[in-house]
Amino acid sequence: MIKLYLLLLIIVTTSFDSKAKQCSVNFNYGVIIDPNHIRMTEKGITVVQINGESQLFVEGIQQTLSIEQQSLISQFSLGIRSQVPEIVSIAIEGVDIGLKAVNKAIGSLTGENSAAQQKIQTKFDELKWRIRTRFNQSANNYYIAPQDFNDFADIFTGEFEQEIEEIISDSIGTILLAVGEAMISDDSDSPGSEKRISTFDERIETMGKDLELEVSASTNALANKAEQFCLQLSELDKIEHEIQHSIKSLKRFNLIKTN
Repeated sequence: MIKLYLLLLIIVTTSFDSKAKQCSVNFNYGVIIDPNHIRMTEKGITVVQINGESQLFVEGIQQTLSIEQQSLISQFSLGIRSQVPEIVSIAIEGVDIGLKAVNKAIGSLTGENSAAQQKIQTKFDELKWRIRTRFNQSANNYYIAPQDFNDFADIFTGEFEQEIEEIISDSIGTILLAVGEAMISDDSDSPGSEKRISTFDERIETMGKDLELEVSASTNALANKAEQFCLQLSELDKIEHEIQHSIKSLKRFNLIKTN
C-alpha cells in the first residue's frame, strides 16, 4: 500500500509541477476585478483604480487623460480582465488533472460509483470549491495576490498541499477497506488468497503506467496553455510600459514585471 500511496501522490504532484516553469512574470501588486472596476492594491489599500474601461484614479485622484491615453488604459484593462481569470482556470485545471487521476485509480480498484469512490469524490469536490473561491469570490469577481508565476504550483499548493495529502492518505485507507472486504467475501483463507494479493499488486503496476501516460498528456496540454498565458502577460507588460511613459502618475506603479 506504500507503493499505491506514493503512486497517487506522484500523480497529483506531477500535475501541479508541470506547468510553465519558465514563466518569468511577476505581479507586484494585488489585483481585484469586479464587473465595474479593476483595482491594484498594496497592503490592502487601493493605489490604482480603473473604472469601466478608461477612467483612471491614482491614489484616489482622478486623472485627466487624452484620447490616446484612454485607448492605452482600455487595452490594459481588457487585457487584465482576460488574463486574471486565465490564472484561475490554469490553477483549477492543474488540480483537476491530479484529482481525476486519483479518482480513476480508486474506481478501478473498488469499482465505479462504489461507496469508496463516492466518499473520496465528495472530498475532491469540496477541495476544488475551496480553491476556486480562493481566487474567484463570486461571479465575475477575482482576486490575485502579489506573486510570481515561475511555478504555478506555488499559487495554491502551499495552502492546500497538506489537505491534498490527507485526501490521498484517506483514499488508501478507503481502498484497503474495500479490497479487504472483497477478499473476505471471496474466502481469503483459501489457497487462492496469495494469488489475489499478487494480482492486486499487478493491477496497481498496470494502473500506474496507464495513469502516468494519461496525466502526462493532460499536463503537456496544460503547459502549453500556461505558456500562452505567460506570453500574453508579456505583451500586456509592453502596453503597461507605454502607459507609464505616457501617464507620469503611473510611473512608480508597475503591476507586471517580466524577467
